[in-house]
Amino acid sequence: MNSYSNETYLNHPTFGLLYRVCLVKDNQELFTTLYAQRLFFLVTIQSEKLVFEPISRSDARLLVESRLRQLRFSESLTKHQQLQTVYQRIFQ
Repeated sequence: MNSYSNETYLNHPTFGLLYRVCLVKDNQELFTTLYAQRLFFLVTIQSEKLVFEPISRSDARLLVESRLRQLRFSESLTKHQQLQTVYQRIFQ
């Protein structure tokens, strides 16, 4: 994984560069294809390797909405606003 400022990128073996949307839970993050933002993957770190699980756009949207609710009640306003901006760009 490469990290530049607040953005994280990952190289998928078939689909190329992926963009990190958000953390889902420990060792699991949501990524989307960098340019089209139409394909979504849950990426899990298991025993020093990355496991890519393709998920639907609607499932990805639900995960981001859930994460937004978590951030609203538990973490900084800045993280919530950043994810809200990403959410609007990708899903609206």
